[in-house]
Amino acid sequence: MQRVLLTFILSFLTFTFSHAQSPTTPSSSEIFESIQKLNFLGSVLYIAAHPDDENTRLISYMSNHVKAKTTYLSLTRGDGGQNLIGPEIRELLGVIRTQELLAARRVDGGEQRFTRANDFGYSKEPEETLAIWNKEAVLSDVVLAIRTLKPDIIINRFDHRTPGTTHGHHTSSAMLSFDAFDLAANKSAFPDLLKQAGVWQPKRLFFNTNSWFYRSQEDFDKADKSNMLSFDIGTYYPLKGMSNNEIASLASSQHLCQGFGRLAQRGTQKEYIEFLKGDPLVNKENIFDGIDTSWNRVKGGKAIGDILYAIETDFNFKDPSVHIAQLIEAYKLLQNIEDKHWKTQKTNELKSIIEMCAGLYLEASAEIPTSSLNQTIKVNIEALNRSNQDIVLESIMKWDGKTITKNLELKNNDSEKFETEYYISTEEKYTSPYWLDKKGTLGMYEVENTALIGLPETPRTIVINFNLKINNTAITFSKPVVYRYAKPDKGELYRPFEIIPEASAKISEKVIIFNNDNQRDISVIVKAGRDHLEGFIEINHPKDWNVFPEKQKVSITHKGEEQTLTFTVIPPKNQSEGYINPIVHINDKSYTKELIEINYEHIPFQTVLLPSESKMVRLDIKKKGEKIAYIAGAGDVVPESLQQIGYNVITIKPDDINPETLSKFDAVVVGIRAYNTVENLEFKQPFLFDFVANGGNMIVQYNTSRGLKIDNIAPYDLKLSRDRVTDENAEVRFLSPNHAILNYPNKITQKDFEGWTQERGLYFPDSWSKDFTPILSMNDKNETPKDGSLLVAKHGKGYYIYTGLSFFREFPEGVSGAYRLFANMLSIGKEDLKLESKLNN
Repeated sequence: MQRVLLTFILSFLTFTFSHAQSPTTPSSSEIFESIQKLNFLGSVLYIAAHPDDENTRLISYMSNHVKAKTTYLSLTRGDGGQNLIGPEIRELLGVIRTQELLAARRVDGGEQRFTRANDFGYSKEPEETLAIWNKEAVLSDVVLAIRTLKPDIIINRFDHRTPGTTHGHHTSSAMLSFDAFDLAANKSAFPDLLKQAGVWQPKRLFFNTNSWFYRSQEDFDKADKSNMLSFDIGTYYPLKGMSNNEIASLASSQHLCQGFGRLAQRGTQKEYIEFLKGDPLVNKENIFDGIDTSWNRVKGGKAIGDILYAIETDFNFKDPSVHIAQLIEAYKLLQNIEDKHWKTQKTNELKSIIEMCAGLYLEASAEIPTSSLNQTIKVNIEALNRSNQDIVLESIMKWDGKTITKNLELKNNDSEKFETEYYISTEEKYTSPYWLDKKGTLGMYEVENTALIGLPETPRTIVINFNLKINNTAITFSKPVVYRYAKPDKGELYRPFEIIPEASAKISEKVIIFNNDNQRDISVIVKAGRDHLEGFIEINHPKDWNVFPEKQKVSITHKGEEQTLTFTVIPPKNQSEGYINPIVHINDKSYTKELIEINYEHIPFQTVLLPSESKMVRLDIKKKGEKIAYIAGAGDVVPESLQQIGYNVITIKPDDINPETLSKFDAVVVGIRAYNTVENLEFKQPFLFDFVANGGNMIVQYNTSRGLKIDNIAPYDLKLSRDRVTDENAEVRFLSPNHAILNYPNKITQKDFEGWTQERGLYFPDSWSKDFTPILSMNDKNETPKDGSLLVAKHGKGYYIYTGLSFFREFPEGVSGAYRLFANMLSIGKEDLKLESKLNN
């Protein structure tokens, strides 16, 4: 049922669509709702820190009930979190979460914006957050969003007055919004932005409060609400056949990589916002109290409103095309108003409504999904008028400025199709997220083109302009070129048309570990972005490493094909780290980036270009045991990382966990959040604990304290908490310096905790049985010591280990000490077992 509802929402509740989705076919009720929104001249800006922070209930209510233009400003793209649906982390995770936010907005009717802030991971205090982010730069982006969008109302998801009580990014988003509310109207604040957007003063600022921000529901019920407004966000929309909270649940469920799929909610629900500053409310039933949201708001708007209100009142649901003549008159009047902001916004809305009322179908589809520069492609163009209105296709203008002149009458339901060739010039840019074009910092993305700051996606430049005359009035509709194709098992599909390099290269392993000085072969994969690719490839490497041969020939006949070349890497004798980068030379051009494709059904197909590099690590590491069973959780690269240091790692499914299977392994490693995400592990715990008792080692990586699907994650009492150490450089103290896990087979020292990334660890236990030995102690600044990051318990003949240390982040970064410590965790007790075996013999 949930899937059916989701399909309904995606098909019928939205008018806009991403570049990868099939065109929408709006119903009369959707057109009517668009006219209602067209006749509301007011806007709301909702501000928080991450994807999934937004309150989709309130965004949907403001968009679908109030009819206001509602935008969610997420300060980050969620790059620092975990991924429950695939291996992508950091930048690539940010790309996925960006698209999931856009998918959520397509459901709840809102729009989406961002700042340049990089989600560098959990932060406890806004002071730390704003230092890493570059406070002034992010504040500038928030001010830019306000000046550009010109919201009447701003709503903060979090409270600016309570630092240290939630994620530092959360509080920072509210603090920056609170400051930006006034700065946006100050010409002396960020004067460099004035060319992009003039100053703007929002009318009111609110905080979206609820019982979560109080100690309990009881405390919230008792709280003074005289300064609050409330809304019934469970209101039912007959035109949609759904309630607001049902829509909101479906919107939230778009955040699949965060495991936000949820049941729909129905019925009356209260939502509260607290007034913070701005113009006081007289009528507390209306968030827009005292703000003219009619067409009278703009000079010259009354005449436009007279036309459009009449259409709304007498809307013809059976044949919306009868309103086109009136809509065209309103369109012509709208072009004469002086207010550029409302002129631009309402012109776009009105054009969309005219297009929908006429049943216009305008499409440009390339015959191939990608092209490199300096190539010519074929594009199929279709224009269809499904109304009795007088519509003439005057011309079709290509993105290169050339025009196909047609001057063709579009008769009712007669499809006109054309084929043309287009040249992709060398001036075009590759298709990739604009915020990843340049290397940024830990806390900020660098955006060279300031006009792009805040946009959710890189604008598509390969477009077709359809120049029409509707009732003798010229209107141009721009359509991005797409790729339309079909699969026997899925039917008609769409994806973006994208521009890619003629050559790209990647090294399969992003971290390559050498645990001795033996040479090793690595594979470099070159992919052709065009036919008949000829050139050569070389490897840039550190001076103390050697790579042979120096160069190899690249020769690929067909576009899309790959050539794998093998290079031999000789590491230095001593411990060393560095990066290698493949460089492909084609004629007089060099290519150093990897082409990454992200393909999930719930978001548009994405191509991302990132620097192609791999970290080389020569480390001194010893290990015991050979065969490891891995139980996958929320997704990480731990199995591949352990294989790098010589372990034979086999991923086993929960259904295959039994005494016979486990007896083949030296150790079992449980993936991150497995006890949060894997349903039937609860029934396999006895087998796993018996495996330990019989001499095996079991390592359980972090799980969140909420959402555990099992009562006993350990053979002894162990209680998880929300304790974490976010400072990756926090001092690590050895509580049990003589314990085997710090001494065998690798001597662990403070040096092994250098170079850690993003954090030390998370969700540490805060209480445990005396059977456990705590190994490490650490804490963030001004906090009490946290001793639960690594706990070891002897259980029968083997060892059970629980760790909240962030190995899943350190392994992909090639942190030497993380590998050495994990090898000790896997090896613990193996020497004793070996000696015991000798004695018994």
